[in-house]
Amino acid sequence: MPTVWIPSLLRPLTGGHESVRVPGSTVRELIDALEERSQGIKTRLCDGSDLRAGLAVVIDGQVSRRGLSAEVNEDSEVHFIPAIGGG
Repeated sequence: MPTVWIPSLLRPLTGGHESVRVPGSTVRELIDALEERSQGIKTRLCDGSDLRAGLAVVIDGQVSRRGLSAEVNEDSEVHFIPAIGGG
């Protein structure tokens, strides 16, 4: 199962766990599985059917631009981090 690293501000929702392993083959499925275990986490990560503005998903060290539809592997590591803009 993929490992999802939980942002520090959301750890109270996961009982303080820094990371959790949940089933899924897309980021959307991982978040749905997280929500089943930790009620309220989905609304903190998603805005409707999209990833929240200002939040990026990193899969196996690569920032994904596919958002919730990004695919993950059985041994993937997934991080949710604040998006960094510049100009």
